[in-house]
Amino acid sequence: MCGIVGYVGGREAASIVVNGLSRLAYRGYDSAGLAVVGPAGLALRRSVGKLDNLSHLLQQNPAPGSTGIGHTRWATHGGVTEANTHPHTDCAGQVVVIQNGIVENYLELKQALRAQGHEFRSQTDTEVIAHLVEKYLAGGADLPEAVRLALAQLKGANAVVALAARWPDQIVAARLGNAGGVTVGLGDGETLVASDMPAILEHTQRVAFLGDREMAVIRREGARFYGLDGEPLVKRTETVAWDPVSAARGRYKHFMQKEIYEQPRSVTDAIRGRVDFEAAEVRLEGLPFSAERLRRVRRIHTVACGTAWHAGLLGKFMIEHLARLPVEVDYGSEFRYRDPLIDPDDLVLVITQSGETVDTLAAMEEARRMHAATISIVNAVGSQAARLADGVVYLNAGPEIGVASTKAFTSMLVAQYLLAVYLGQARGTLGRAVRAGLLQSLAKLPNLVGQVLAGSGLYQELAQRYQHCTDSLFLGRGINYPVALEGALKLKEISYIHAEGYPAGEMKHGPIALIDEAMPVVAIVARDHVRDKMLSNVEQVKARGGVVIAVADAADEEVAAKADHVLPVPHLSPLLAPVLNVLPLQLLAYHVAVRRGCDVDQPRNLAKSVTVE
Repeated sequence: MCGIVGYVGGREAASIVVNGLSRLAYRGYDSAGLAVVGPAGLALRRSVGKLDNLSHLLQQNPAPGSTGIGHTRWATHGGVTEANTHPHTDCAGQVVVIQNGIVENYLELKQALRAQGHEFRSQTDTEVIAHLVEKYLAGGADLPEAVRLALAQLKGANAVVALAARWPDQIVAARLGNAGGVTVGLGDGETLVASDMPAILEHTQRVAFLGDREMAVIRREGARFYGLDGEPLVKRTETVAWDPVSAARGRYKHFMQKEIYEQPRSVTDAIRGRVDFEAAEVRLEGLPFSAERLRRVRRIHTVACGTAWHAGLLGKFMIEHLARLPVEVDYGSEFRYRDPLIDPDDLVLVITQSGETVDTLAAMEEARRMHAATISIVNAVGSQAARLADGVVYLNAGPEIGVASTKAFTSMLVAQYLLAVYLGQARGTLGRAVRAGLLQSLAKLPNLVGQVLAGSGLYQELAQRYQHCTDSLFLGRGINYPVALEGALKLKEISYIHAEGYPAGEMKHGPIALIDEAMPVVAIVARDHVRDKMLSNVEQVKARGGVVIAVADAADEEVAAKADHVLPVPHLSPLLAPVLNVLPLQLLAYHVAVRRGCDVDQPRNLAKSVTVE
């Protein structure tokens, strides 16, 4: 969840590193720092707070040189102080290390190093790595060997990047376990390293990804790869098609706003190339399973965290209805601790935007241990979740910078709809005529998404009216209950208003006691088999003086007569309607947060990719 950038080349490293860090600020923003090796030796610059503080510091006190590394921090060990800000150095201040992850045995290592005379300046676990490297350099190792030996002492999942004043022409990067990505960018006369691709796409689209227990020695002319056993590796390079301009806000005030309005395109890109409308077939080339293998599947375990978990709940409805397969949906953080019953014929489906969420990756390891096949639905190309899985369905949503996920969420729903149809056609539960109807509904989706997003004036009006509320309730039934959960999450995480998502039928079993004129109730009233039940819930809220904001079919006059406000959506088949129904909730949360003056793209205490447990 911390951001890492490194550069070796012919240009000034500091500006390139800071620019790269600005594209990763969504990963962590408690503090930021960099180290540059130049003609005058090693320069270290660190500051507490957001990246602008580091930029101002560099204006006052530049750090010249063409080799550098930088870091934005999301604190795990030690408070948010300059002393705890990365990069960290050894005793002599000549070895510099940045890290993403947790050194689980750092206290043990710290005690041993102190006994050997090492003095520590911070409370972090990262500093022990710098001292370990220093120890092995003193024993005669060069920098790559010293880093390799140091990492052999660590327990836990870590991404580590190091440089030293004695080797001004190189950076060493390594990955242990599932601590987050390490991407090496291979440019023309320069080489970069980063924890996520947006940091380097401006400079090169040719990349290589480090796997578990792999390291790279990065120089201006390129990179050499090794296992942590010291053996050379041949790494396949990939060309990433993401446009670096897509990582900029453009005409939008916030990345989140931009990503909300990108959804007609991102939904299209999730469908593109995967549907043969003439044959009424879904083709997912990333899934290597035969129809016979898929017919043997008796159960799917979906594992995800946060917004992706809500997507998994929605996918459960799709897969069970279309493929007639039972689906269990687990939080990644709970899955491996409950001793799950997994059969070798089961499928484990993991959903993750970043592909680096540590709890989700741990669930994949658990599935592998129990000999179950895994499928990942993931956005980040080449991420750990994509590489570990037996099959992968990419979201193709492009970079999502805002911490609160929007376009990735709707792409997750489309990907699961495609997977459900794919499983149904392989297992014989969907005839051609039924598939044709399902896919025709899907073909309408991008245009309908654009229609919902076309009218936003109503959301600004509602934001002004309800910006001061302290609590809110989101209600849904059936497939729209997870939509209520997602709407509540969006509001709470970016506006800091307490919000709860509830199955509407459970309202009278507790939450109804909270309803009054000060607590708005958002109700998703779709034209489906539980519409009458939802209307009854709306009436129950109104009978107690509550305010109802309804997400409903634009032509549903009965809902308009009962609710205080209606957020209109076009009619669509029940399995795809949640894609439309969540859009008003994203817009509502966004405009309320803006009205309250909140930092929409970087909400407090949150990070985009959670790579520590």
